[in-house]
Amino acid sequence: MPRISMYQASVPRLVNVLTNLSGLLDKAQAFVEAGHASERALMDDRLIADMYPFSKQVQIACDKARSVVARLAGLDVPRYEDNEQTLAELQQRIARSIAFLRSVPAERIDGTDERPITLPVTGTPTTYQGLQLLLGHSMPNVYFHTVTAYNLLRRSGVPVGKRDFLGEP
Repeated sequence: MPRISMYQASVPRLVNVLTNLSGLLDKAQAFVEAGHASERALMDDRLIADMYPFSKQVQIACDKARSVVARLAGLDVPRYEDNEQTLAELQQRIARSIAFLRSVPAERIDGTDERPITLPVTGTPTTYQGLQLLLGHSMPNVYFHTVTAYNLLRRSGVPVGKRDFLGEP
């Protein structure tokens, strides 16, 4: 029976999600350029007052993807300043995140399913096994923030649909 490796479950999937997120931003940029919305309004939009704005949703999706891959691979987590003010700047963050993910070789990640990894979760050190971190914490976070960004764009009228979110798996 085929077995999926930790690398297969992480890097290609995360690259796919971030690539699709980039495609959503392409459509948002075209929507802005066509005069249908202000870029600032899209960047600052929130689903509800106590949720992060669109720009932060994109930042966090990228951060969580880089973080889990780095932690599984035993590398320092690349940190980016949260200073993007435009869709183009968010695109650069996505591109840098994808480049980092692709730079990590499979042999650094495969076999980490039972490795204990401790990280601060809401200020409290929490230890996960690699597989638990990937599938129970990080992937859900990446998808949560990506789908929230998608929903914000969709609500604003940007012509995106399920196929844009899913891309080419």
